[in-house]
Amino acid sequence: MKTGANLFATTGGIILVGLALGALAVFLQFQGNPGNMGICVACFNRDIAGALGLHRAAIVQYLRPEIIGMGLGAFAAALLSGEFRARGGSAPFVRFLLGMIAAIGALVFLGCPWRVIMRLAGGDGNALFGLAGLICGVGIGVVFFRQGFSLGRSQKQSPIVGLALPLVLLGLLALALTHQPIPGQPNNGSVFTSVSGPGSAHAPLLISLAAGLVVGFIAQRSRFCTMGAIRDVLLFRQWHLALGLLAMLGMALALNVVFGGFKPGFTGQPIAHTESLWNFLGMVTAGLAFALAGGCPGRQLFMAGEGDNDAAVFVAGLLIGAAFAHNFGMASSGAGIGPNGAAAAIGGLVICLIIGIFNCKRGA
Repeated sequence: MKTGANLFATTGGIILVGLALGALAVFLQFQGNPGNMGICVACFNRDIAGALGLHRAAIVQYLRPEIIGMGLGAFAAALLSGEFRARGGSAPFVRFLLGMIAAIGALVFLGCPWRVIMRLAGGDGNALFGLAGLICGVGIGVVFFRQGFSLGRSQKQSPIVGLALPLVLLGLLALALTHQPIPGQPNNGSVFTSVSGPGSAHAPLLISLAAGLVVGFIAQRSRFCTMGAIRDVLLFRQWHLALGLLAMLGMALALNVVFGGFKPGFTGQPIAHTESLWNFLGMVTAGLAFALAGGCPGRQLFMAGEGDNDAAVFVAGLLIGAAFAHNFGMASSGAGIGPNGAAAAIGGLVICLIIGIFNCKRGA
């Protein structure tokens, strides 16, 4: 086991991590990833679901190497630091359900918390409503935390349990390397790939993979979490994680301004709609789901890389939830929310409230 201070977890370290994440996200945009996105865990899981044929929305299908790299980078960081610990067993189906709800809420808004930051950094005013919704959703979660909310404790488990998700990611990596897209073809015999739309916008595979590995490594060491940053400010008045979040926004904004990626406004923004109410409510639902599950989509992926099977179950829920969102008309597009998006966002919020209410210990 490695010993010594974890410099990434210091105040200076978390700020440097935030700066690096913002820079890498903008770099990926200029390398070909969708505008005002760079890295979006919810959107990229949606694309992976499409690549595997779990949904057939042809414009959002691509086996995103960033997600693979983020999980494996966190796995490598945990191994090298002696922090890999197989654990799980804390309300797994509830966590799977929360992952589904989080994905659906995020796709009503069109992005996870990381994309809220990237959309703000690109000048998308619609993201202000998403940010407000995220803060509100996490704030509702904080109310439950103060009432003793808990999904129960995880238990030590067999090492193979903790290796399950990293092994799946290695399998996806092998698939991505051996079954690369055929130009102009939507399917190469095994994997679906968009030939137009957001799924067709991507950085070169090895660049995406390398960026994901770096993101996963430094985020695992620093405990970077967008939901956790908001939760800590609201619950403890603690700004440590929030400094990393603000650094990410500041770096992405500065680079966009310098290189021409900052285009302020509400209309004509890439992969965004202007229905303010649903931008807000979609992220209220997603934010509450993140809070109840104990981390934003990125943090859940990093914890899964550390051996946390409960987090891996949440990540699986994200994947299936994204597929559901597109198969059943819940996901939004640039034209507005899907035909079932409003019902999905409100229904997901109600389910999260029920989960929160019935898992509080105070006064029981």
